[in-house]
Amino acid sequence: MVISPDLEPCILVIFGATGDLTQRKLYPALANLATKGFLPDRFAVVAVGRRSKTDSIVREEARHAAGFSANTVDIKARDRFLKRLHYFQMDFDNREAYQGLRAFLAQLDDAYQTQGNRIFFLAVAPQYFGTIAKDLHFHGMATNVGAWQRVVVEKPFGNDLTSARQLNTQLTKTFGEQRVYRIDHYLGKEMLQNLMVVRFANTLFEPLWNSRYIEEVQITVSETVGVGSRGPYYEAAGALRDMVQNHMLQLLTLIAMEPPVALDADSVRDEKVKVLRSLRPLTKAAVTEQVVRGQYGPGSIDGETVLGYRQEERVDPASNTDTYVALELYIDNFRWSGVPFYLRTGKRLPVRSAEIVIRFREQPGVLYFAQKHNTLGPNLLVIKIQPEEGIFLQFNARKPGTQHTITPVTMDYCQNCLEGLDSPEAYERLLADVMRGDSTLFTRWDEVEYAWDFVDKISHVWEEMETEIDIYSAGSWGPRAAERLLARNGHRWLLPFQCLLSDRPIPLNEESKIREGIRR
Repeated sequence: MVISPDLEPCILVIFGATGDLTQRKLYPALANLATKGFLPDRFAVVAVGRRSKTDSIVREEARHAAGFSANTVDIKARDRFLKRLHYFQMDFDNREAYQGLRAFLAQLDDAYQTQGNRIFFLAVAPQYFGTIAKDLHFHGMATNVGAWQRVVVEKPFGNDLTSARQLNTQLTKTFGEQRVYRIDHYLGKEMLQNLMVVRFANTLFEPLWNSRYIEEVQITVSETVGVGSRGPYYEAAGALRDMVQNHMLQLLTLIAMEPPVALDADSVRDEKVKVLRSLRPLTKAAVTEQVVRGQYGPGSIDGETVLGYRQEERVDPASNTDTYVALELYIDNFRWSGVPFYLRTGKRLPVRSAEIVIRFREQPGVLYFAQKHNTLGPNLLVIKIQPEEGIFLQFNARKPGTQHTITPVTMDYCQNCLEGLDSPEAYERLLADVMRGDSTLFTRWDEVEYAWDFVDKISHVWEEMETEIDIYSAGSWGPRAAERLLARNGHRWLLPFQCLLSDRPIPLNEESKIREGIRR
């Protein structure tokens, strides 16, 4: 196994190691890190779970799980890493069992010379966060004296502001804010990290990144899958809590933030928090006008007939849970005054995609814009997050030939299309950052708090209204009300990038049709 001698030695302890997250994400990420030399020289992994298993069984499971990785894994490096993987059986809420875990970790400290440094990854339900943190501290495994201990927690971080505050109190009482790493795996995606570079390392974009030059911003995270076996979780969460509170608002902050004074964790996160504080509050009337929710009904995805949400496993047949949310938001600061930010996310939509579209304003109505060219298109900058990673730029140019015709043309940079380039998976980057003690790509408590406060106000309005939810057909782009949300401003949802290529560039005369439709 290639090693990284500049990283401090440590043991990664995964609570909930028999669960889906560990199998699909953590084991493949660790195997890839081992191959690339991004693990410490002195390093071990302890998988903690309730089931009766042996080291050899868990290693075989991890070997199989590495097949989920999108990257090519070096077999020899992976196998050398697997020898450092151990299993410890215990019940998370059995206080006496933690004494056995402490002794086991001490043995591994001696074997691997890891010096008492620990990363505790809580891949468990949130109700266990406080219990595990408290018992780790009680048995002297989270004292941060003479060695460091860090804790990593997955979403959902609570299901509302009140529960999030309770969880935060439990975790910070043991670890302190500086050692709590709240994962939002979207922040580990390659193009989200590249977004700051695009903005702040190019004279081309940063001077235009404001309300004077930008007409609108659209953020889309669409999924073709339904809820599957996650019915009980989704019944309690819905798209608003599952996606908007964390992923969508994080994307918004990265697009809208001011240049940080430095690239350290707190400087970056300070600017993100300022964006959340500047979000225009949504009153009851504003929620009614600026937020659309929907739920997928029966339909067809890629030619396959699929069930509606209410027919899914362990879902209330009369459920009013949202599987789609669209929002029109405004940031009340000098840079973004008056610019609408449109967010939408949903399940059972036509394509799987995550992207950010920046649409620039039209030129004044003179010269070419005065001639009303039918094919004149808007200037678009598209940040492609998944499945493709890259940047797409659309601008106008003269079409070759004898006719004086202007047509939209494109420049497309696809990062993960380059032969031989494997972009690191999100969890690779995030795990490596925890080992380095770099919390830049993890959410600070005040980010979580402001996001929950904003989302809770929407949830409370929905609960008071008690109106029937809009049903959209699986395979469609959501409720018609989402189209009307933009149409009243003379805008429309732009297709995700892969649809855009198969369709055509977006001419401006489409917008005039929308305006005419509103007048009628």
